[in-house]
Amino acid sequence: MSGFVVLIVLFGALLHASWNVIVKSGTDKYLNAVLVCGAAGLVALVLIPFLPLPLAPSWPYMIISTIFQVCYLFMVAAAYSNGDMSLAYPLMRGTPPLLVAMAAGPLIGEVLGAGQWLAIGFISCGVLTMALGSRRKTAAGALGSRQKVAAGQNTSRTVIIALVNALFIAGYTLVDGIGVRVSGNAISYTLWAFLFNAIPVVSWGIWKYRGQLVGHIRQRGHLAMIGGAGTLGSYGLALWAMTMAPVAMVAALRETSILFGMILSLFLLREHISLKRLAGALLIVCGTVLMRLV
Repeated sequence: MSGFVVLIVLFGALLHASWNVIVKSGTDKYLNAVLVCGAAGLVALVLIPFLPLPLAPSWPYMIISTIFQVCYLFMVAAAYSNGDMSLAYPLMRGTPPLLVAMAAGPLIGEVLGAGQWLAIGFISCGVLTMALGSRRKTAAGALGSRQKVAAGQNTSRTVIIALVNALFIAGYTLVDGIGVRVSGNAISYTLWAFLFNAIPVVSWGIWKYRGQLVGHIRQRGHLAMIGGAGTLGSYGLALWAMTMAPVAMVAALRETSILFGMILSLFLLREHISLKRLAGALLIVCGTVLMRLV
């Protein structure tokens, strides 16, 4: 993979971690997710008139991706409502690269070499090691009181939600990896995809949060716009990279966002960083370097 593509995907990973921090912050994770998704749709709506339509063969992929993406967004909010971002985020992001790599061969004909598999394995193992460290720490602290037992149960729910969400992530990654290649314009495909995502999510938010929506926009509208631009930019860069490199490789490299997520959760959300997470971060760095070399 070229150095330029690697840098683009890494920058997208930073943007991805940033919008996840915005969803995690605040009291209502679902409403935060609605605002971020709505802001991304608003940015897309402003830019769409200046670009050509995606080619017709890409529209079915876009619609299928929308279904996966909407499910994914609500699962993100559910995971963050039950547990720490530093636990949920690695699990959600560490499993999909392996799933994508296994499915990419039979579905889109991308067969990876041994070095590429090793790089993906380093990154996924690093991400999952960070999540495992989070879970053990929480489970160890769960002994001794009813409140701590309840916290342990919340941890188990967080793990289950995050792993289920990994399936949705792998699904939309593969679908969009195909769709963007037949769209004729990666930017246009991304904007239309985010506009489609915003319509059902924002409609649900208006119905669900009729009495809170305006006040929440006043309080966190600026953060929502930053998060919306972040998620749009992050995924747009990843989709563009998928037109330049194997989908599985881009999907794995994008999960370096966990490094940025760990740093942001430490300084902004005051979450604990264990030695296991640091060890996982080292594995991710090794995988990233190897990916540049293969």
